[in-house]
Amino acid sequence: MKKLFLFAFVSLIIASCSQPKPVKTIENLKAGIKGETTASAKYAAFAEKARAEGLDTVAKLFDAASKAEKIHAANHSKVLESLGEKMEEFKPEFEVKTTAENLQAAIDGETYEVTTMYPQFLADAKAEKVAKAEKSFTWAFDTEKKHEDFYKKALAAVQANAENTLPFEYAVCPVCGNTYDKATIAEKCDFCNTDKAKFIAV
Repeated sequence: MKKLFLFAFVSLIIASCSQPKPVKTIENLKAGIKGETTASAKYAAFAEKARAEGLDTVAKLFDAASKAEKIHAANHSKVLESLGEKMEEFKPEFEVKTTAENLQAAIDGETYEVTTMYPQFLADAKAEKVAKAEKSFTWAFDTEKKHEDFYKKALAAVQANAENTLPFEYAVCPVCGNTYDKATIAEKCDFCNTDKAKFIAV
């Protein structure tokens, strides 16, 4: 009986060791961390530029998005570490132009994430059966769709000299990064069910 138990235990260890690492998902998590960390720093810089141009409502949007991207990067990092991997050191690189140009750059970045990057990341995570990565990628993907819409509306308002039509207050879910115009905030986060009392006011 002891021999049988020992054999079963050893077989279990061998089986767990022989399971292949989710190579694509690990690569994607690292790319996601780099992208989200860079976006967070970039949007913080864009917010400062918007304030310098007197576009305070646009600055608020960039502030909120910056916080959301930081949460996405942190979530991806936790999943990466749970897979026994670490993120390499890197320095975010980006360019700050006029606020209108910065909004267009933000739209371009979010469009790439929602049409190409995150759909591929999700497909890879599903294929490699990494549920934690799938959840983290889904939260980011769903949030980026909202950011894209916010940025498009902000750019249209800036171009029409109608900045006063934009929201001036936002709320960010600290768990998943979901971003709300504070006027349309939900009682619980639509993505992760976190209570609105825990949201970060921006």
